Amino acid sequence: MTPLPVAELHVHVEGTLEADLLVALARRNDVALPTYDAAALTERYRHFTNLQSFLDVYYANLAVLREPTDFYDLMAAYLRRAEAAGVRRAEVFFDPQTHLNNGIGFEAVIEGFAAAVADAPISADLILCFLRDLGPEAAEETLRAALKFREHFIGVGLDSAEVGHPPRMFKRVYEIASGEGLRKVAHAGEEAGPDYVWEALDVLGVERIDHGVRSLADPELVARLRADRVPLTVCPLSNLCLKGVGSLAEHPLKAMLDAGLLVTVNSDDPAYFGGHVDDNFAAVRAALALTDEDVRQLALNSFEASFASREDKDRWRAEALAARIS
Repeated sequence: MTPLPVAELHVHVEGTLEADLLVALARRNDVALPTYDAAALTERYRHFTNLQSFLDVYYANLAVLREPTDFYDLMAAYLRRAEAAGVRRAEVFFDPQTHLNNGIGFEAVIEGFAAAVADAPISADLILCFLRDLGPEAAEETLRAALKFREHFIGVGLDSAEVGHPPRMFKRVYEIASGEGLRKVAHAGEEAGPDYVWEALDVLGVERIDHGVRSLADPELVARLRADRVPLTVCPLSNLCLKGVGSLAEHPLKAMLDAGLLVTVNSDDPAYFGGHVDDNFAAVRAALALTDEDVRQLALNSFEASFASREDKDRWRAEALAARIS
């Protein structure tokens, strides 16, 4: 399928670390790996039983990122691949706490990522995410440190292990973010139930729900999401790899679309889950028998859900409407 123009709104830049770049950075920074065989590492990426088993591998690999140039190279590689996938606008998550815990200064992280965004071939911005399993106090400390670099990110998000770390724990840090004029999103309803989505909306005041695939279990929540046009940034291949669905044919994306929800397709952690946003589109189109108009609507939804300017949204929307779907 020829890539449609889309916005990608749910991608963790740390999760775009392909095995060949992992090896190159490990050698550059003298970091030990289980193997330096990129093919073997890629195979290791493919076997997860749940979200935590993925996170264990994911966080261990990030020890190779040490210098601003490493962060630049990671972000630049993703942005080039995104352009090839038809992405016109990328709102990219990054996890500073992971790097701070690896002994890397905040300035090195943001310097590298922000420089790559400034050089990007597409429209792009950064969203700073808090690791919910590290708790609300650590999140608040991270945000206060990050505000020195406020011009380099447009919003905050909440990610990592979901169950046992409900959104309400992060009410205060989201209030601080709101006071700084930051956009607000949060992962909810990936592994946990609809109650986490309700909390993200009503306690944190988020503008987008990342994942949200379990929302269909609550008809009242579905009605709320539809009425308020709350975007849901769904990642089908991620849900499959982390055993959220047994097969792509069982994925709720089509049902969400048919329910009138503002659902979008994204890649999450493409180096680990088998594909970028264009691969996700191709996979669900085949598995769910999506029509051309379904696919086009998903692309249009992505621009509506983005934090880009109205002028840019209108331009990309016109491009998507005119594009041929092969």
